[in-house]
Amino acid sequence: MGKLLDSVDAKALRFALGFPVVVAAGFVYCAFLLRPDLPEPLAIQWTVDGGAAFAPFGVYVGAGAAGIAIAGWLVLLQAVPLNRSVLMRRIMMGAGLFLSLFITSALAAGLIGQTGLADARQSHVDMTVLALGSGAAVSLGVSIAMVYKADRQWSPDDDRALQIAIARELDPDLARDSIRLWVHARSSVFVMIAIASLFPAALIAVVVPWLGILLVLLAVVGAAFLFARIRADRRGLKVMLAGVVPVMDVPAGAISEASAADVKAADYGGWGYRHHHGTAAMLVSSGPAVVVSKTDGQRVAVSGGSQASAARLAEVLTRVAARARRGGGPPPAAGGPGPDRRQS
Repeated sequence: MGKLLDSVDAKALRFALGFPVVVAAGFVYCAFLLRPDLPEPLAIQWTVDGGAAFAPFGVYVGAGAAGIAIAGWLVLLQAVPLNRSVLMRRIMMGAGLFLSLFITSALAAGLIGQTGLADARQSHVDMTVLALGSGAAVSLGVSIAMVYKADRQWSPDDDRALQIAIARELDPDLARDSIRLWVHARSSVFVMIAIASLFPAALIAVVVPWLGILLVLLAVVGAAFLFARIRADRRGLKVMLAGVVPVMDVPAGAISEASAADVKAADYGGWGYRHHHGTAAMLVSSGPAVVVSKTDGQRVAVSGGSQASAARLAEVLTRVAARARRGGGPPPAAGGPGPDRRQS
């Protein structure tokens, strides 16, 4: 997937997929606004005498919307691959936009020409709508082809990547002083949560469906609280509950000591985020953890996943704390992230 995304223009891809759908949806909406004034069936082919072939309203609108979307996709997607020339991609972008709008104009002209008639055999295509719509489609197609920047553009992501590369070049030890890892409870715990919630929820849902759904949602939230994302770098230690809720943020300068140890969650108040006897703990299970002593006398305990990762986390925290005491400031905000390891 990564290689595929690297070979296409992401912004052009989003436009190519979304624009024809939006135009088709607009056509369907407007067609339903005209529905009370249209005959049934609708003419889909005309001669000089009027309508010659007919189809139900749903077929006309559905097939028309599908034609707008499919035709737009077929041409606009030709502007997405980066290995094509800039000129060709610009032409395809303009042609795709023109084609989507032109088909919409032709379909709209057919509908307007039948508005207010009792019999579609008396209808003709409204040439004014067709001419105005076609002209607008041509002008907008040319405009988008001229303004579309098909060449590679420097983005904020490139700025951040450049800053990271510069920081690593100036400070080779930066990567060693950074670690990120995920920790979570044992799989048996999640199985227990599922058994304790899904079966009762299924029975309760027979009588009160919303209460059964609520029980399942509470179980999912509870399971999410047994996940944590831990980041340690020269700025200090940061722990995010369920990967998104920050619960701990200890600056490197506030750390006096960090050590790996085997702990019992019950000694720190249990699983999850706890405050117990002056210690803030984020433990997803008993076992390997890192206990951090702060300069203000308080302590912090976090699960470390495996013994190796806990030792590595304690080593990083000890090193960055010593650096902070020596006066070495944290890296820039775009400082390079360390390895992102997922631990059991």
